[in-house]
Amino acid sequence: MEWQQLEYFQKLANIQHMTRAAELLSISQPALSRSIARLEDELGVPLFERQGRSIILNRYGAMFLKRVNNIMQEYQDGLHEIQELVDPNRGEVSLGFLHTLGTNVVPDLIRLFRKEFPDIHFQLIQNHTHTQLKQLKSGELDLSLLAAMEVEKPIQWTELWRDELYLIVPIYHPLAMKKSIALKELADESFILLKKGYALRITVDEIFEKVGITPKITFVGDEVGTVAGFVANGLGFSLLPDGEEINPRKIAKIHISDVKCERIIGMAWAEGCYLSPAAKQFQKFILDFFEARKKAVKEHK
Repeated sequence: MEWQQLEYFQKLANIQHMTRAAELLSISQPALSRSIARLEDELGVPLFERQGRSIILNRYGAMFLKRVNNIMQEYQDGLHEIQELVDPNRGEVSLGFLHTLGTNVVPDLIRLFRKEFPDIHFQLIQNHTHTQLKQLKSGELDLSLLAAMEVEKPIQWTELWRDELYLIVPIYHPLAMKKSIALKELADESFILLKKGYALRITVDEIFEKVGITPKITFVGDEVGTVAGFVANGLGFSLLPDGEEINPRKIAKIHISDVKCERIIGMAWAEGCYLSPAAKQFQKFILDFFEARKKAVKEHK
């Protein structure tokens, strides 16, 4: 059964006049007759009652027409949806990002982007790095904001920015008055970190390894806000990027002096996978945004 046969059947069923239907379809009457005959042979039942020059839809035809109308409508709806998705000024972007970027970075980027493209919508997914990589490969995600990592084809990753990681301590702790401290001085302190597998936890573990410290971990959490809350209540220290979770009334942040303490964030996508015009617009916006920010920082220096 061919799509064209369904189109021919639908037209003839609605008009119930072979000659007029053929004219509207821009084909010959014999060609239309042969197409309907092949369709009836495939279905195993007649769809029309033929009485001389008259052709009338029978009960089998009426039943089949309902299904064909549904099929045609689904096709038109799907076509319309796809046309909207590939419209560079409308469409949808499927964006993945780390949990720690959800409080300010991602909302700010989307807010600024939608000033220029208000009709582009987003599907937002927060997840672990390894899960996002799978989603990029499968096409479930268009773009991901992830920490620095070694990637294999088809994944592409480019650096966007770097965040300093600070030692955070309760505001009432004696260390809170310090502007900087060596991480080695904290070998005997208790730490509260994110769970293993999180990108920030991997980075923090690598930093401790560089200074030869195995941290004493008293609690682990799923969210930066949870970790910051435990620190604020005197249950340990942590290493976190500056953000809204670092409440200056409850927490002090201190520069680490003896090791480069930072995380590197970039954008990933799957090379060869289709990116809609809307996704390409957002990808370009992100690259341009952070390039402009780097130039502004250099000029300021």
